[in-house]
Amino acid sequence: MNIIAWLLLGLIAGAIAKLIYPGRQGGGIIATTGLGILGAIVGGYLGQVLLGSSSAAGASVGALSLGSILFAVLGAILLIFIWGLITHQAT
Repeated sequence: MNIIAWLLLGLIAGAIAKLIYPGRQGGGIIATTGLGILGAIVGGYLGQVLLGSSSAAGASVGALSLGSILFAVLGAILLIFIWGLITHQAT
């Protein structure tokens, strides 16, 4: 069940992040899901360290709640931004 939660959280967070972030990121459903899962890990970790938030901790373990989705989306947006800097893609 935990793997399904991770995949669902990743798909939701990755899709929302790609909708919010300006520019064209490309990638299919697998890339979007991967982006969301990595975003959940990054967003959950940063939220837990900086804010001590239990919602952020939920994102880092793949929990499905509004707070965990929010932190996962923020983490995914951060990853899109960093990827753009690394690959020198203009937004």
